[in-house]
Amino acid sequence: MKTDDFISLLATSVSPVDRHALTKRFSIAVLVGAAGATLIMAMVLGIRRDLAEVAATPIFWAKIALPLCLMIGSLWMSTRLARPGVRAGGSGWLIAAPVAAVCLAGAYVLMAAPDDARLALVLGKTWRVCPFNIAMLSVPGLIAVFWALKGLAPTRLAASGAAGGLLAGSTATLAYCLHCPEMGIPFWGAWYLLGMLVPTVIGALLGPRLLRW
Repeated sequence: MKTDDFISLLATSVSPVDRHALTKRFSIAVLVGAAGATLIMAMVLGIRRDLAEVAATPIFWAKIALPLCLMIGSLWMSTRLARPGVRAGGSGWLIAAPVAAVCLAGAYVLMAAPDDARLALVLGKTWRVCPFNIAMLSVPGLIAVFWALKGLAPTRLAASGAAGGLLAGSTATLAYCLHCPEMGIPFWGAWYLLGMLVPTVIGALLGPRLLRW
């Protein structure tokens, strides 16, 4: 068989790649993750009754800003790592910046508080269940993000899985904010971050196994 004939044979019935596949798959994954987390939160945990009142306060939107920034950063990182040979780039800074900001703000609040009040500021009233609830709410998003990554071409599998896990965890935390009564920055810096860390670690561990080509 001649070379030209062989190339023609290989090219037979080859369909063009969808240029918007990455955008479509991640749009579906984020939508499924957000809808799934919100539905589970509403059915299992319930929306806080004073949501309308607290939504009028700046501290509530500061609370929302942490998972929102992490969601944007992890989405950017996930879409970059979903392409072969592409590094995380500046997306890492977008993830590190809000974490550093909330840790610094939490440290400032603790230093300004009386000694006997600091532990209560960190623990709040729900520290025992907060990370577990966030991890539970992240399950639909984690499944959806891995579906999105599996249909693309990541090469750094552990990093891709971790970014996808953080995307699922931060999306779940956004939904959890509609239930969580805690309004203290030290609490978010400890337990929200720990809750998001759980699916991030799970994603990093599952990535090399589930995202292989």
